[in-house]
Amino acid sequence: MATFEIVMPKMGESIIEATITKWLKNEGDSVGLDEPIVEIATDKVDSEIPSPVEGILIKMNYNAGDVVAVGEIIAIIDLGGESTGKPKKAVPIEKAPEKKDSESAQNLISDPVILQPEKKEAIAEPFVSSRFYSPLVKNIAKQEKLAIKELDSIKGTGKDDRVTKQDILNYISDKKSTEKTVAVPSPVVSFSGEDQILEMDRIRQLIAVHMVKSVQTSPHVTSIMEADMTRVVVWRDKNKDPFQKRENEKLTFTPILIEAIAKAVRDYPLINVSVDNTKIIVHKNINVGMAVALSNYNLIVPVVKNADQKSLPGIVRNVNDLANRARINKLVPDEISGGTISLTNLGSFGTLMGTPIINQPQAAIVAAGSIKKRPVVIETPEGDSIAIRHMMYISVTYDHRVVDGALGGQFLSRLVNYLETFYINQTI
Repeated sequence: MATFEIVMPKMGESIIEATITKWLKNEGDSVGLDEPIVEIATDKVDSEIPSPVEGILIKMNYNAGDVVAVGEIIAIIDLGGESTGKPKKAVPIEKAPEKKDSESAQNLISDPVILQPEKKEAIAEPFVSSRFYSPLVKNIAKQEKLAIKELDSIKGTGKDDRVTKQDILNYISDKKSTEKTVAVPSPVVSFSGEDQILEMDRIRQLIAVHMVKSVQTSPHVTSIMEADMTRVVVWRDKNKDPFQKRENEKLTFTPILIEAIAKAVRDYPLINVSVDNTKIIVHKNINVGMAVALSNYNLIVPVVKNADQKSLPGIVRNVNDLANRARINKLVPDEISGGTISLTNLGSFGTLMGTPIINQPQAAIVAAGSIKKRPVVIETPEGDSIAIRHMMYISVTYDHRVVDGALGGQFLSRLVNYLETFYINQTI
């Protein structure tokens, strides 16, 4: 019997494990080429694993909710024969057992399965706990020399209150903090009979942790300027309908903003940095993250890689592709990682200006407000005059540990200049 092993794919340099959230096929089901068979989730994004072959799914080695390391075999497909509606005999697979009272331990198959001896990944010998921990969490705990009792005390945000990678990293970071904080009792929250209690989904929990961590890490400073967007608006009004008809896609302001940001970053590279203790990492690549609002009110930030090396038409297509796939949950982890500076287009919702939170480990984020017609003073060699112009507030929030007001202001001024001198005769 010819078989094919489906493994947990590598989904980015920083991704070493993923959680199986839902099986889309059952044992005995037929599987088509490129047909999704399982949904997975990482600490960055949710995605599907398609089958690279046709056949019959004869073995699922993990259950929904299991955390699986990259490279592990998660399923086996029979490449020949017809479906019998029953799974073939299980293939032995090395897998760490769940705790005895878990659902997966109760869901035993009738045929015996020979388990290979589990590798000892002890934090302290012996590793004994009634709580399940993934190999990654146990390795981090071992490196940080956390006792079992201390590890058990960490509140988990994962499925069934499991401790995730982010949970243990946040705990270690707080533990190492040199600041001594005084514990303040949490205020008592009262609920009436008409109040609705909503449980945060996995993405919202990650966003909450990320935002709090950013504020605790970076002293935020915001600089704000006005930009005359008249040339941009006139050019877009001229090109948006032909572009929509030709490409069946919208021509938005976001690609124009990203192009201007990339140019300004090239002029002021010290805004394109990250902080590593006392070291400043100046990034060679200019990768602009763009905040995309999802239908469930969550937020995701796909990244336009090497934006300074792309033409405006190239950025337009890249932006539309990322935004469209973000809204249908089709991004892969690499497409939302590696950003070096971010953009949030607040004007999409009519907001005039904003002071967003920095997307760690970046050092700056640009916010563009809505474009409004206003009377402004125009200075010319012939004298001053008042004209109706399309004006926009634009801000940059930066990490004051490494970016001072002078650099922040110079970068923002150059960004405004690129927008105001936009080449109005270019084609797309």
